[in-house]
Amino acid sequence: MTSRTGPASPTPSASSLSAGRRTRDLTAAVDGGTVDVLVVGLGATGAGAALDAASRGLSVVAVDAHDLAFGTSRFSSKLVHGGLRYLASGQLDVAHESAVERGVLMERTAPHLVRAQPFVLPLTPLVSSGRAALARAGFRAGDALRLAARTARATLPAPRRISATETRHLAPAVRADGLRGGLLSWDGRLTDDARLVTALARTAAARGARILTRVRALELTASGARVRDELTGEEGGIRARAVINASGVWAGGLVDGIRVRPSRGTHLVLRPESLGPLPAGLHIPVPGETNRFVLVLPQDDGRVYAGLTDEPVDGPVPDVAEAPETDIGFLLDVLCSVLEVPLRRADVVGAFAGLRPLLDTSADGSGAPPRTADVSRRHAVLTSSEGVVTVVGGKLTTYRRMAEDAVDTAVRVRRLPAGPSRTASLPLVGAASPRALAALPAPRRLVRRYGTEAPAVHALGARDARLGEPVLPGHPVTGAELLWAVRHEGALDEDDLLDRRTRIGLVPGDRAAALDAVRALLEAASPRHG
Repeated sequence: MTSRTGPASPTPSASSLSAGRRTRDLTAAVDGGTVDVLVVGLGATGAGAALDAASRGLSVVAVDAHDLAFGTSRFSSKLVHGGLRYLASGQLDVAHESAVERGVLMERTAPHLVRAQPFVLPLTPLVSSGRAALARAGFRAGDALRLAARTARATLPAPRRISATETRHLAPAVRADGLRGGLLSWDGRLTDDARLVTALARTAAARGARILTRVRALELTASGARVRDELTGEEGGIRARAVINASGVWAGGLVDGIRVRPSRGTHLVLRPESLGPLPAGLHIPVPGETNRFVLVLPQDDGRVYAGLTDEPVDGPVPDVAEAPETDIGFLLDVLCSVLEVPLRRADVVGAFAGLRPLLDTSADGSGAPPRTADVSRRHAVLTSSEGVVTVVGGKLTTYRRMAEDAVDTAVRVRRLPAGPSRTASLPLVGAASPRALAALPAPRRLVRRYGTEAPAVHALGARDARLGEPVLPGHPVTGAELLWAVRHEGALDEDDLLDRRTRIGLVPGDRAAALDAVRALLEAASPRHG
């Protein structure tokens, strides 16, 4: 019987990204023939646009000045939201779109990377009966969104009220005094947002797209771009019939008239011993806010993330945003409002901040701009007077729809010969049905990260005991995973490996401790040693 994810994923040889493939594809793309679509930016939306266009049979080149998932796409909460927050604010279309796209990821395109995550909202004395009733009604409405999106109950269980005993079982760190139970709900959770982007880029590459990291777009026109190879400094041109600007918070630097209002979302990184065992995540209400929560998110590597903030960012957009002490203090204060043992600043072993590329609709000078927390998460596809298509706004959950809309616009405006989008039913590299994934002969943790490729990754470590060992004591990532990233996932240096193919680098101390081992592996994997 055919699985819900459709045909088998492409073989590693067809989808593999490597330094050698980058060199060949760059040579063919720069000052070569005209391609149908040039995509600038390889976050989730840009990689999704490359896949969407390639799967329609169009020739595609996609470039990024840095690496896959270098910007906002690696700094999310790792959640695939069902749209509850947008429902509460009256954005019914955005809420429904989110729920639909969550179902697409969980049931068809990436069930290996997205699974159901339970969350507990503890009913502490700080949560009034009225607020608890409102939250419970919201969770029921969220379940109605699931039903409207036709996502199976087996995929996302129903929300329910739970007792104080069950709340403490699922969230032992919560203060027992005055606890009157909790609200249990479910949402989609990514194993790793950067891994989703890598899977998108590789799936696009398997369908002929040229995926080029470390290639900076210096200037865009409707017929292509002037680019620079950031590894050599050499410049050249890429000619294209259509150009899609998917560079997120940097979009306005490439196309005049695009106004993006960045919003900073900060997360804390905690060791597992800081909170103890966490069978479920936590929703912690932000005091004084009706519809804002701090989320506590246990990770497969044992760490715990807690976030997030929503603060406007003024001035030049940095390559990597810093998490300020004000954000860290705010998050600690909210966490400590429900914990049995308060967290201290010293318990925060890392922090990361991403910049949401919100569309600025307040630049006409008609009054004070709204808080970024209140700015709509709708996306927009804009076409410049020259014909460059820019996609901004939105969120990680709806990357596929954003990419589809951008390619639809490019096809229409530039009159490209292409049919409708196919990506709602196109499995990403590694995808398979849950039953098939459960039967794979590989550790569960690897299956959650690599899907059907997990046995091949595991075999690298089985053939060489040194590769089977963790790169860092106390952290599960092995040398085999790093070697796989170099051979098949386009990793070019230690930053790619530590900060994006794995998330070791989110804790500066762990990053420093692993650096020598990662450099030694890169040296051994280089062509002159291969």
